[in-house]
Amino acid sequence: MRLYLTALKPTDSVTDGFLPAARALGCEVTILTDRPEQYRDHGAEVLRCDVRDARAVIDTVAHHRVPDAIFSNSDHIQAETALAAAYFGLPGKDWRACVDTKNKALTRRRLAAAGVETVRAARLAPADPPVADVPFPAVVKPREGVASEDVVLVHDADELAAAVLSIRDRRPAETLVVEEYLDGPLHTMETLGDGERIRVLGGFRTTLGPLPHFVEERLDWEPPPGRDHVLRALEALRVGFGACHTEYVMTPAGPRIVEVNYRVIGDHCDFLLAGLLQAPLFELVLGTHLGMGPADLAPVREHGTALSLVADRSGTVVEAPGTVVPASGDPVRIWHRPLRAVGDRIDRSNTNRDYLGIVRATGPDRAGVDAAVAAFRAENPWVIA
Repeated sequence: MRLYLTALKPTDSVTDGFLPAARALGCEVTILTDRPEQYRDHGAEVLRCDVRDARAVIDTVAHHRVPDAIFSNSDHIQAETALAAAYFGLPGKDWRACVDTKNKALTRRRLAAAGVETVRAARLAPADPPVADVPFPAVVKPREGVASEDVVLVHDADELAAAVLSIRDRRPAETLVVEEYLDGPLHTMETLGDGERIRVLGGFRTTLGPLPHFVEERLDWEPPPGRDHVLRALEALRVGFGACHTEYVMTPAGPRIVEVNYRVIGDHCDFLLAGLLQAPLFELVLGTHLGMGPADLAPVREHGTALSLVADRSGTVVEAPGTVVPASGDPVRIWHRPLRAVGDRIDRSNTNRDYLGIVRATGPDRAGVDAAVAAFRAENPWVIA
């Protein structure tokens, strides 16, 4: 079987998740990317391709080897990959769903038109004045942003104008979205669809850092409340194939979607999810694109936590723990993946790019996991000077 994987920069999800999964499924892998030099050491064939252009992907595949699947886990090129898969008659996502989920303004319009929910929002094109008919407090964000970059809470028109000016200074050509602030607990729901039905894998309760920014600091395994509402939203968005990671708030008026990421959950929570499910998650995701049927999954019987270790200041890393994997027989299993190293300069940005490392832990109950994570942090500090 020939699997084409479209990619931008390397991620752990691809290099440590999907590539090993493809090999386990017996696939020959061809990576299509605009930065081939970054994939030379990952044991797969690599071809240079403008993966942001569906026509270039189609042309490259057509003049190479016959594909059995074309897949991407990148936020940025889902629509292009879906169009390429459709061109060759392969299983894949509806390209319209990829566009609607990536574009936060279109997500709002689609959900409102389908009668699923209405969240007041306004779209600000690059030349539009920084005003919006949206109640305060409100959230300003790039229409197609990622990693909490340039997402900020504003309380009045002056703060809105200042936020828009600041974001446009860094992103002059980008369209922004201003929407009413959704107050309440933040949750995720993780799903896997085969084109006929969507399976709910579970979800996490998300803890954010201090406002006005929206940096995710911790995710704890928790059965997703508001499940039926989220499934209606996914149906309205035509999301029903492959992995999807949906974020939503349980407001006093009920669940409200924050964003739909049409790919597997990131920041090492995909590895945490695989461990909790005790299932080859990455193989299951690729299996849908290869036309394989769904597998039965056992109920999750443990607690899991993913903790992002966030820099609290700018400076230079002078002390850092290394990679940690759990010892055999540990009642609570802890992994640590450093994202920075001693000597690295940190310029705090109030985004996910401030992460120093990721700790993930699984164990019989939350109390034990919490205690083990706290002990690990105390014994393995990150120090910035």
